[in-house]
This record gives sequence, structure tokens and C-alpha cells, in this order.
Amino acid sequence: MTTVTETQHHYDSYMISADGEYMGQEDDWDRDLLLDPAWEKQQRKTFTAWCNSHLRKAGTAIENIEEDFRNGLKLMLLLEVISGERLPKPDKGKMRFHKIANVNKALDFICSKGVKLVSIGAEEITDGNLKMTLGMIWTIILRFAIQDISVEETSAKEGLLLWCQRKTAPYRNVNVQNFHISWKDGLALCALIHRHRPDLIDYSKLRKDDPIGNLNTAFEVAEKYLDIPKMLDAEDIVNTPKPDEKAIMTYVSCFYHAFAGAEQAETAANRICKVLAVNQENERLMEEYEKLASELLEWIRRTIPWLENRAAEQTMRAMQQKLEDFRDYRRVHKPPRVQEKCQLEINFNTLQTKLRLSNRPAFMPSEGKMVSDIANAWKGLDQVEKGYEEWLLTEIRRLERLDHLAEKFKQKCSLHESWTSGKEELLSQKDYESASLMDIRALMRKHEAFESDLAAHQDRVEQIAAIAQELNELDYHDAATVNGRCQGICDQWDNLGTLTQKRRDSLERVEKLWETIDQLYLEFAKRAAPFNNWMDGAMEDLQDMFIVHSIEEIQSLITAHDQFKATLPEADKERMASMGIQSEVLKIAQTYGIKLSGVNPYTNLSPQDITNKWELVKQLVPLRDQMLQEEVARQQANERLRRQFAAQANIIGPWIQTKMEEIGHVSIDIAGSLEEQMNNLKTYEQNIINYKSNIDKLEGDHQLIQEALIFDNKHTNYTMEHIRVGWEQLLTTIARTINEVENQILTRDAKGISQEQLNEFRASFNHFDRVSVCVCVCVYVYVSFNHFDRKRNGRMDPDDFRACLISMGYDLGEVEFARIMTLVDSNNTGVVTFQAFIDFMTRETAETDTAEQVMASFKILASDKPFITVEELRRELPPEQAEYCISRMTKYIGSDGLPGALDYTSFSSALYGESDL
Repeated sequence: MTTVTETQHHYDSYMISADGEYMGQEDDWDRDLLLDPAWEKQQRKTFTAWCNSHLRKAGTAIENIEEDFRNGLKLMLLLEVISGERLPKPDKGKMRFHKIANVNKALDFICSKGVKLVSIGAEEITDGNLKMTLGMIWTIILRFAIQDISVEETSAKEGLLLWCQRKTAPYRNVNVQNFHISWKDGLALCALIHRHRPDLIDYSKLRKDDPIGNLNTAFEVAEKYLDIPKMLDAEDIVNTPKPDEKAIMTYVSCFYHAFAGAEQAETAANRICKVLAVNQENERLMEEYEKLASELLEWIRRTIPWLENRAAEQTMRAMQQKLEDFRDYRRVHKPPRVQEKCQLEINFNTLQTKLRLSNRPAFMPSEGKMVSDIANAWKGLDQVEKGYEEWLLTEIRRLERLDHLAEKFKQKCSLHESWTSGKEELLSQKDYESASLMDIRALMRKHEAFESDLAAHQDRVEQIAAIAQELNELDYHDAATVNGRCQGICDQWDNLGTLTQKRRDSLERVEKLWETIDQLYLEFAKRAAPFNNWMDGAMEDLQDMFIVHSIEEIQSLITAHDQFKATLPEADKERMASMGIQSEVLKIAQTYGIKLSGVNPYTNLSPQDITNKWELVKQLVPLRDQMLQEEVARQQANERLRRQFAAQANIIGPWIQTKMEEIGHVSIDIAGSLEEQMNNLKTYEQNIINYKSNIDKLEGDHQLIQEALIFDNKHTNYTMEHIRVGWEQLLTTIARTINEVENQILTRDAKGISQEQLNEFRASFNHFDRVSVCVCVCVYVYVSFNHFDRKRNGRMDPDDFRACLISMGYDLGEVEFARIMTLVDSNNTGVVTFQAFIDFMTRETAETDTAEQVMASFKILASDKPFITVEELRRELPPEQAEYCISRMTKYIGSDGLPGALDYTSFSSALYGESDL
């Protein structure tokens, strides 16, 4: 590559006074067209300043762009400076053909860089043709300053425009859409400077109405602090309706190249931080695994000897304490360790996955701390634990046997004694002597139940005797107490059997005395209950607070009441029959001297109750007649109110509906001007407001209906709520429609849109107003897998897997498919699981860092040196990542190193488990 100094000396001996010019455009320069004078002035100044910004590196400059390039020498010098390459040796002569030869060498070099020159010849540059010279310089600028710009998969002009849009997006009053009028107010240039160097410009103090001041501020700051020469005049840009696009692009490209280096360093620092953060996290997980594994293995080592101890205790309490300690171990001490073991396995798998995804070597724990080592130790713990629990239970059952027999005897004795308590006194009672027949029968059933219960307890008495005998046979130390208690229970049991039989005989004898009287009580109850129910229903109906809403309903109630009154004579006959049965009961009781309790066991009704209710029924009948006549008069008044409301509602409701339809037609009708539509809508609005008095009058009638508690109206389908909602909707619709037309007028006036265009926009919008749906890549992958997973069991055979990949755009040969199968089916099982499929897709699409990328990033931070200093690390990286690198980088041993230089090459290789590159 040619140095600037060599280039300068190379051309000093050939510099002559004659100038040349060159012109080139992307591919469509027309040599017959004339430049706009304002654009020509802007291009001349901008292109001259741009050329001088490069020529000054060779110690020279141009003053007149169409004159100074005529001999081709400075043109060749400019190309060598901006390309860094050596051009052919220029001709020494001053003749015209020497100049043309030099210009041709420059043009040939431009063509060698893939640039197509249209209608440009060396003769025109040598003759000083300004238009061709400007075109040639623009071609050079495009090739060497703009073409290589790349932003988010866009390049050249589009890439530069996208870069400007991204950088100025957060700034107020800045909207970069092109390279001419978007830059006239100067705010876009100031925003670019402030985005990268906020210390140079106070953007908050800039005003959109001061474009010249803004432009001059940007020009001065760029020239003073960013080494970007002033290439434009603020007055020329402001006073030109459309500034020259090429001049603006040339000047803005200088900002891109000025700031590109800083952004590259920032990207490199971010990449290093990302890699270091991953490495730090992996080291933390490794240390955490080693710590958890050591603690868990130590706990297992201490626990196994305790579980292996089989020294038996002499007392039941001591053995129970051992069992309690073991249960405490199972409930309290072991569960956290189980969780730690599970977490250890999860952490190990997570760590290995992270290392694999970040291209790091697999983690190998310390000796004896592998997951398999921990699993084997845990298996031994489980075996010892199982044997210890079985031993404990056997010992406890052995000590428990004798105590269990004694405790069982005491428990059964206590239950039996509790059951027999009070039974002898109960069987000795004579409560049946003053009871009624129902009471006697109840006592008989109760006694039968007791006899059944007594027989059921016979088995318990036999069990008590059997346990007492077993305790005697085993020579129980308190056998005397057991025998005495057992004998007492047996004696009491015999006495209960005798008392039970005596009570049964007495109850059967008294029962027959009450059967005759009981039959009469039953007959009275059978006749009195239905009659009483009839009177209760009659009183309920006569006192019922009826609610009716029409004359027909009240007439129905009057008819039903007349039918009820016709049944009263027959009901009086039924009452007299019931009174006759009660008289017969009293006669029998007096004849045989039976003491009656005064209460019928089959009913709570007395003859007096029947008589009182009958009198009350006769009093309620005339009161019911009066209430029904009053309700007839009220319903007639309500009917008049219904008809009055319906007459108005049937007019207002259709009127509102008609107006709504008319407004709807106006809102979608595109005929006529917007002002005509507005006038029509205003007329509709005034007519609606004038109609409000009819609504108010209807509200008054509705209030009268509500006060009268009228809830339905068969004369109209319109309710007041319908009218209110329709009226409010009508007011809202007319207001919203007027607002839409006003907004259309504002839009038309602001954008200069004709009425025909506006109508076309409306028609297009109504036709294409729809919602689109996006499907994310994750869902696509999942659906693709499920489509070919025919059995829906999470597995695919190789043929289905091949079809799945082809559907997703893979071009598969046999060799490539065999390689993919080794990745997704490493064990040759013949199927592809969904997890293997996801892992493969992740590897195919994920962007991972490599050791070479990290080295390249460090090289940028080190300004292309093979080593990096501590100061550079602390300046470019956050404190935590900088200290991490400093503590792990080795000293640089090269002969060109500085004191304290660090070797970033070996450090980058170590991050990925590779040898030094």
C-alpha cells in the first residue's frame, strides 16, 4: 500500500499548471443536461472541500475544481490517497496528449473498482468541462465514501439514509426522509453531532425557525472538533427550494465516517462484555457445584454411621425416642438434602448446556464429585436407612406386646362400664303408668332397641373374659386387679338380663288399655287436618296482597273469589262432623274413668282451634270483596295513562330511527363537497335540537306511569329507556359525523388534497380495512415439527424428518442429511425427538461468538496492537469486566511490547478452551 508521503513525492516532479476534470455518475449521467445554477454552486463548493480534505494528507490542495484536475496529476494523487493503492506512473510531458493520458489512467483505475462511467472522456476533463468534472468527482465519492456504508442489510445511499434516521429518531423536529429538504433547518446535522458528542452542542437551545444559525453551528462544530471541513454555505441551503442531494450526501457521509470508529469500538466493547459475562457466570456455576457437592457428600458420610448403629434400648420410652429421632431425620433433615441433590443435578445439566451453547469445553468436576459419585453415595444412604427403620419397628413391636394386652383390657372394660352406667335404674322405672298409648308404643320400641343393643354387647363381655384369661396365662403382674374387675362386669351383666324381661311384660299389659281411645283420636286427626289446611289456605288467599297490571287480571281475581264463596256451606258441614268425633271421645273417658291428657297424639289441633279459624274466615270474605272493587278502579286509570304514553312514543321512536338512517347515509355518501356535507349535517343537528320539546313531554308522561307503578304497555313497543338511548345515540352520531367531516376538511386543506382524491381515499379505505396477522418463527418451527410427527408421540422417523427439513427450505443431499442425523440422533435410535429437533434448529439459527471474534474485538480496542494495556482495558470496558480481564490475562512477551502489556490472544483462546492461535 502506498503511503501519503510517497504519493506526494511521486507527483511533485510531475505537477504542472494545467488542470483537468472528470465527471461520473452512478449510471445515468446525461452530458446534454445542464446543472441548476444553485446546485452547481453547492456541488462545486462541497466537492472542492471534500477533495481537499483528502489531498491535504498529501500536502496539497485545489482551488478551482475544473482547472486543477485538467492535467490528471492531482486527480491521480486524489485516487491514491483515498484508495491507498499505487496508480501507474504519470506522464511527464505538458502536452495535451500527456494530460489526456494521465486522466485516462485515473479513469481506468475508477473502472477497475467496478464503477461504470457513462459518457465521460478524458478529453472533456482535460478541456475543463465543469459539468463532467463534477460528475466524475461525484462518482468517486459514491465509490469510495458512500458505497461501502452498510446499515441493517442496506447499503450505499439507502444505508446512509437509514443510519441518519436511526441516529436522529429521538430528536424533536427532526424527520430525515431524504438528502435535500430534510436538512434545510440544520436540526438534523445538529442532532447527528449531539447523538455522538452531546458535549459539543446544547440541542435544547436550538430553534427550528433559525435554520441559518443551526447550520452554521453544525458547520463550525464539525470543522473545529470533528475535523470535517466546511463544505456548504448555510445561506445557499436555506435559500434553495431543494438543496443539491449529492452535496448533502457528500457532507453527511463525512459524519458517518467520523463516528464509525467510535461505534466500532463500542460494539467491540459490548461483545467482550457479553463474552466475559458468560464466562463469569459459568465459573460461578462451577464453584457453586463444587461447594454443594462437597457439603452433600460430607453430610452423607456423617449420616451413614448413625443409621448403621443397631444397639437396642432396654425401655419402651428409649426405643420410641429413637424412632422419633429417625422420623425427625426423615421429615426435617433429609428433605433439604433431597432438594440439594436435585438442584445439584439441575445446575450440572444447566452448566453443561451453557458451556455447549457458548462453545466452551465441558465441565469436569473434581475427583469423587461427579453426579454419578453423588448418586452412588445417596444409594448407599437409602439402603442403610431402610434397614434401620425395619430394625426400629421390630424392636418396638417386641416391647409393645405385653403393654398392649393390658391396655386393651382396660379400654374394653372402660367402654363396657360406660355403656352400662345408669342402665339398671332406667329398667326399674314405672314411667308407663301415666303415659298415653303413643308414649307406651314409643317406650316399647325403645325397649326393643335396648334389647338389641344388649345382645350386641354380649360379644364385648366375652372378649373381656378372654383377654383376662390370656393375661392370667402370661402371668401378668397385676392379674388380681384384672380378675376382680372381670368378675364385677359378669355379675352386672346377669342382673341387666333379668330387669330387661320384667319391663317388657309391664309395657305389653298397659298398651292394650289405650288402643280404643287412640283409634278415636286418629279418626279426629284424619278429618280435622284437611279441614284445617283448607281454612289456612282460604285465609291466606283472602289476605293475599295481589299485584295486577291490567283490567283482565283483576276480573280474573273477582271470578275466583265468587267461586270460593259458593263452597262455604259444604265446608260448614265438614266442621260439624269433626266436632262430633271429639264429643264421642269425652263420653268414653267419662264412662270408663280414663284420665285423658287433653292432647291428641296425632294432631296439635283442638276443637276450639277449628271453631276460631272458621269465624275468622267468615269475617275476611266481605273485606276481600271491598279490596277487589278498589283495584278495578285503579286499573282503569292506569289503562288511560298507557294509551296516552303509547300515542306519543309511537311517533317519536320512528322519527329517531329515520334520522339515524339519514345521518348514516350522509356519513358514507362521497357525493358533493365537504362543505356541502357539513351544511347538511348542521341542518340535521338544528332540527334534532328543536325536537327536544317532544322528548321532554314524553318524559313527563313516563313519570306519571312510574308513579302509578305501571311496568308494561301493550299499546307500544317503545319504552322510555329505548327513547332515551335512541335520542342520546342520535345526538352522539350527529356530533361525531360533523367532527369527522371537519377533520377531513382540515386534512384536505393541510395536505392540498383535492375532493376527488379524498373521495378515492375514502372508497379505498372502506374496501381494504382489514387486520393482518403475523406468525413468529418459534410457532413456525413447532408447527412444522408437529405436522410431520404423524403419531403425535413427540418422535419422527428419518423420512418424516427429511420431509420436515425440506418444507422449511433446506436443500438436502444424502451426505448433508447423514450429517444432520448424527447431530439429532447420536445414539442411532432411528427416531428424532422434538427436543433434538429444537436443539438442531437453535444451533442452525443462533449467532454465537468465537475466539477469533473476541480477538478481533480486543484488537480494535488496542488500536491494532498485538497487546493491550491496563489503561486501555479500564477505559473501554466497565470496571467489573476490566478487572476480570486484568486478573486473568498473562503478560505479553513479544519484543514490541510495552511495560505492563497484556496478551489478549491467549486469553481469548482460553475462554473457549482452545490452544493459542
